[in-house]
Amino acid sequence: MRILGELEPEQVFYYFEEISGIPHGSYHTKKISDYCVSVARRLGIPVRQDQWNNVVIHKPATKGFEQAPVVMLQGHLDMVCEKETDNSHDFETEGLDLMIQDGYVKARGTTLGGDDGIAVAMGLAILEDANLVHPALELVFTTEEEVGMEGALHLDTTDLSAEYLLNLDSEDEGILTVSCAGGSTLELELEYQVEEVSGIPVKLIICGLLGGHSGVEISKGRANSNKRMAQVLEGLAKEVSYRLISIDGGSKHNAIPRETTASLVLGTEQDLQRLKTVIERYQKLYQEAYQDSDADIRLELQIRGGEYKVKNGHLTAITSRDAGNLRKLLMLLPEGVQAMSQVIPGLPETSLNPGVLKTLQEEQKVYLEISNRSSNPASLKLLEEQIRYIADVCGFQCRIQSEYPGWSFRRNSRLRTVMADVYRDLFQREVTIESIHAGLECGIIASKMPELDIVSTGPDILDIHTPQERLSIVSVQRTYSYVCRVLEVLAGEME
Repeated sequence: MRILGELEPEQVFYYFEEISGIPHGSYHTKKISDYCVSVARRLGIPVRQDQWNNVVIHKPATKGFEQAPVVMLQGHLDMVCEKETDNSHDFETEGLDLMIQDGYVKARGTTLGGDDGIAVAMGLAILEDANLVHPALELVFTTEEEVGMEGALHLDTTDLSAEYLLNLDSEDEGILTVSCAGGSTLELELEYQVEEVSGIPVKLIICGLLGGHSGVEISKGRANSNKRMAQVLEGLAKEVSYRLISIDGGSKHNAIPRETTASLVLGTEQDLQRLKTVIERYQKLYQEAYQDSDADIRLELQIRGGEYKVKNGHLTAITSRDAGNLRKLLMLLPEGVQAMSQVIPGLPETSLNPGVLKTLQEEQKVYLEISNRSSNPASLKLLEEQIRYIADVCGFQCRIQSEYPGWSFRRNSRLRTVMADVYRDLFQREVTIESIHAGLECGIIASKMPELDIVSTGPDILDIHTPQERLSIVSVQRTYSYVCRVLEVLAGEME
């Protein structure tokens, strides 16, 4: 029995449940890509799939509307895979465990993938609807958006002729996004030395944070667990004799890390008592500092917890020098919003998120992944230079993993006008026009097709990139009817 079988629009939620049953985390998109191809082929509609698993589907215009400008509908196939700490879900082999709660679709204990599964579901429903009046459509489903928009970067647009691009990767109904930030992902790496140690092994955990999208939620002042752990470790170094075994936090560069774990070895029982005192001090400081953004932040201590590498019967720890350089790097790195826009009130201009921190014990490396964003290309370059300098001072190698362009505001936009008018007619209220401090594939596609008139929209999705993610059912209903009506109006615009 289908969990979403009673929901409307029936075909939208049918396809959303179908794709939710297919594992589709970033870099694991072949199966969902194949599924989209199979739907198009079943309907007898031309489709192509490239080596990056991007899917392009060409649906002919409704008879009589062949002369209307072509419209591209676009979303991405991959999802961010986050889960609660005690959840055993395997994102590579298992579909999502869907549920309906208080008017929302959710997944038990994991992210939902509403970002951007709902765009794919809407696109496939439109593909199947034989009664909808529409111009010629180009459905473009890209991959690896959540890890640097790699699918869009490799998308071949030579067979695309759209004049309008309706991106369905926004998460706030009634808001039309008309520009976005560009960005880059930097990788920092330290090759460390180890030495044998003895003492009391413990595990220190910072948890209970909200996290969230490192663009959308970056201005909300939420705590970054990697940075907060660095403060604790630096404070401990002044009062406690300890050695660092490993430190790990976050799993996605574009998600504010919610939990970080440090495995330590203490010298004596007295150090253990001092450690508890220091933890209590930082617990109080963090609860006061983040009472409005992360009220549940907490520090946990586990005696003899964690995984420890043993060599010749002894524990091995990162050398004091390398551990000190790691603490220095994490302390010196900036975080969060660095500058606000001087043009658009309330919009962050430049920010960064130290999102992924890993200790690769077999390779004896510490790895850090940082997501940088800015609507000002020059500011982005200056931020990258600052990070490179800090990395060099602390003995880290630094390289760019990926870059993507921003999407500039279009002063005269026919698509924006049509969508604002249709929204007013359908819902008797005005849309909000905004720019966002997050990367969208619109910027990449616009760089390949400069004449495209682009707008992004979507239904309400709350707490994306976290296990609390939820998709509003009534918002999906309204948004789908809205998108279909926009297509009908655009079909009437004969060349």
